[in-house]
Amino acid sequence: MREAERASAAGRRRPARERVLAAAARRFYAHGITATGIDTITADAGVAKMSLYNNFSSKADLVLAYLDARHEEWLTRYRSRLERAEGPGDGVLAVFDTYIESADSAHEEAFRGCGLLNAAAELPAGDEGRALVRRHKEEVERLLAEQVAVLLPGRPDAARTTSEHLASLLEGAMVRAGLEGDSGRLRRARAMAARLLESM
Repeated sequence: MREAERASAAGRRRPARERVLAAAARRFYAHGITATGIDTITADAGVAKMSLYNNFSSKADLVLAYLDARHEEWLTRYRSRLERAEGPGDGVLAVFDTYIESADSAHEEAFRGCGLLNAAAELPAGDEGRALVRRHKEEVERLLAEQVAVLLPGRPDAARTTSEHLASLLEGAMVRAGLEGDSGRLRRARAMAARLLESM
């Protein structure tokens, strides 16, 4: 059996839920949520439409699962980097490095920026998916704040302002990186963050 056939057979042995979610993740990121239909996802996943609806009650439910999976994937990458950090300064830069890693390992399609923000831009105000994305971004800022607080003990106002500054720098760089299609802006933002940390 050829390599491609073996990979395809192995993919078919994965549970339908995993295959549907993986196909949705690829398509939602590459083409957007609105432009991606259920038929496209089921064809990519190699499952019947009924398999999708046995695992997800609706496309909206699938979108929420996709957003949650991206959040967990990001946290896993960050925690792995944090384990190797040698101090809170490295902990701050680990957040930037996680975004850079995400950009450099984008799906098969071209890098399009933060998949969570891209999804939120397509969802209406008040949508549960937008709330999920907001919680993710708040979590990222909280992780930055934890590390900055160690660097600025006894200075909670300065720590809060600094973490907000870093979060804004990071998110702005991510938006521009998505428009430009590579991690260059993120790398420059990381260098700016490193200089800021050195001056504290």
